[in-house]
Amino acid sequence: MRSIKTTTALIIFYIFITTLAHAKIAEEYLNSGYDKVEQKDYREAIQDFNKAIELKPDYAKAYFNRGIAKTNLQDYKGAIQDYNKAVEYNPNYVNAYFGRGNAKAYIQDYKGAIQDFNKAVELNPDLYKAYYNRGNAKDDLKDYKEAIQDFTKAIELKPDYAKAYFNRGFAKAKLQDCREDINQL
Repeated sequence: MRSIKTTTALIIFYIFITTLAHAKIAEEYLNSGYDKVEQKDYREAIQDFNKAIELKPDYAKAYFNRGIAKTNLQDYKGAIQDYNKAVEYNPNYVNAYFGRGNAKAYIQDYKGAIQDFNKAVELNPDLYKAYYNRGNAKDDLKDYKEAIQDFTKAIELKPDYAKAYFNRGFAKAKLQDCREDINQL
């Protein structure tokens, strides 16, 4: 009886140590992937993120960063799949919603992008780039009034954000052109 308890304890200890070792190695692959993304070596970065995920299949950060690398390679659908996994494993992963919103905007899924930017600002109301990008998606849908509100919010959060001023100005001009067209009817 005593040897069964000892054997069971040793097995549990081995599993615990193995899990810790895999997590540590997965983190090393993640960090290596970060470095490769910084060097713009996206294909090699993806290989490192793949290895991290092999070792730790629920590693939200690895999925998120692989999504970034795929976005940089213009593999937007692959990036979206990775961002989906990141939010599956971490439903409060603000950057994954933001990244997925960007990838959806690249494939002109503006409504989907807006949903993701909505979630990002719900989780982090100070994320000025999410307001800005949501404004761009709304502008692409010709919802200029709403776009102006988002650009204005981005400016409130980051008063020196020149792109937001620029895009807000264009949205106002487009909105004015629409009003002039309606008035001529």
